[in-house]
Amino acid sequence: MSLDHTTEGFRFDRDTRVDKRADGEFTATLTDAWNTFTTHPNGGYVLGAALNALRQGLNQPDPLAVSVFFLRPAAPGEATVRTEVVREGRRTATGQALMEQGGKEIVRATATYGDLTPDPKARVLTLEEPPRLPSPEDCFVPPEFDRPEGLGIAHSVEYRYPRRPAWLEGRKDGRPHAEFWMRFADGREPDTHSLASMVDFAPPAVLEIGEFATITVELSVHVRARPAPGWLACRVFTKHVSGGMHEEDMEIWDGTGTLVAQCRQLAMLL
Repeated sequence: MSLDHTTEGFRFDRDTRVDKRADGEFTATLTDAWNTFTTHPNGGYVLGAALNALRQGLNQPDPLAVSVFFLRPAAPGEATVRTEVVREGRRTATGQALMEQGGKEIVRATATYGDLTPDPKARVLTLEEPPRLPSPEDCFVPPEFDRPEGLGIAHSVEYRYPRRPAWLEGRKDGRPHAEFWMRFADGREPDTHSLASMVDFAPPAVLEIGEFATITVELSVHVRARPAPGWLACRVFTKHVSGGMHEEDMEIWDGTGTLVAQCRQLAMLL
């Protein structure tokens, strides 16, 4: 069993739970509570289950860098996760996880873990500011996100925007850039493990140009710091769309103005 006793009552932890079957082999049960516009479970959520298995064999507490390839769409139901420790050193530990459903591989992830305990002597240089957002209480809650049928992730994650997103009005001429607040809907506080998934929880920036169907090919995650409790300020943007593909960058800042996670993914338009 992998649940942390401090978070085991929350949906994310229940739905990413894994059970050990043999050395380096685990079972998981994916749910539809994280389904997206594609009708499949969100890739970050699926990654969370894979990392939940992998971290049990590593000697470091925090994911630092994760690279994951999504080989096939996941589906709600049972999955098998096979893990391997690649190297363990004094400061970092690296391993890989393969997730299968129905005998076919759906996810292949490599991750390096370390210890993000704050070091007051460490150099800090920040050349970008966090999103400038009104307080979450003063932000807009899209009514379309209020338990929409078939969009499970909108039940599991809460979003607050400074203004109504233009794509909800059917506009397709916007800039693929958004800033908003995000948190788990059931009050679970963020931690480094969940951040590795939450970087993929944003509604795609390309919604602003009318693209609703997009699937991730590869996702690279950097977890930068242990987050403070509370809402997370997010920035998501795309700068290049070509050849049926687009990149998407995501930044997550905690309530103290600290960058806690960032990612880039390459995705395919459908």
